Amino acid sequence: MSRIYKTLILVLATAWFAVGCAGNPQVSKPDSQASSAAASDVFVNQDAVANYRIGVDDIVNVSVWKNPDLSVQVPVRPDGKISVPLIGDVHVGGETPAHVADVITERLRKYLRDPKVTVILADLRSHEFLSRVRVTGAVETPISLPYRPGMTVLDAVLEAGGVTKFAAADSTKLYRHGKDGSDGEVLQVKLKRILKKGDLRSNFPLAPGDVITVPERFF
Repeated sequence: MSRIYKTLILVLATAWFAVGCAGNPQVSKPDSQASSAAASDVFVNQDAVANYRIGVDDIVNVSVWKNPDLSVQVPVRPDGKISVPLIGDVHVGGETPAHVADVITERLRKYLRDPKVTVILADLRSHEFLSRVRVTGAVETPISLPYRPGMTVLDAVLEAGGVTKFAAADSTKLYRHGKDGSDGEVLQVKLKRILKKGDLRSNFPLAPGDVITVPERFF
């Protein structure tokens, strides 16, 4: 798992490993210590995927507060479902992490008093994610765009309406997902220089799955 992405975790307070296909799923149940370690390893930029619709092969982390035996990290099966201890299969395909957390919470109410569930995206592997690029943060319209060969950072930012007056544009980062489990990378983008001076040295060509994040200035 990429070390680079570990600093981006848990912005979304809402969904790795063990379910097979529809038949005979095997679920990994982390103990409390393992669950804590797993949470620290989640590397997806949750800001960028708050409204993302979960897809097949995405890795989802389900955490039930004070119930580590019910907490799992699982891939989404081809049927769009994951298996959660106690309640069985839950359909997650096409849903947001927040919605899935609500569904699991309601189903657990039959067994637990006031369950508290978070659903975090641990790894994005679906075609839906990998075929798009995303621009998030201090832009006029945070946006998810179909990837097109030849796209650059500037192209994507312009489609997002440009930066807001609060943007720390020269601190922009381009997050690139690693291939086949390898470490990803973070590229520093001097977006203000690109927009104001036409300095295109950090106007990187984009790849499918890239996420551009423009931070806000601290006052």
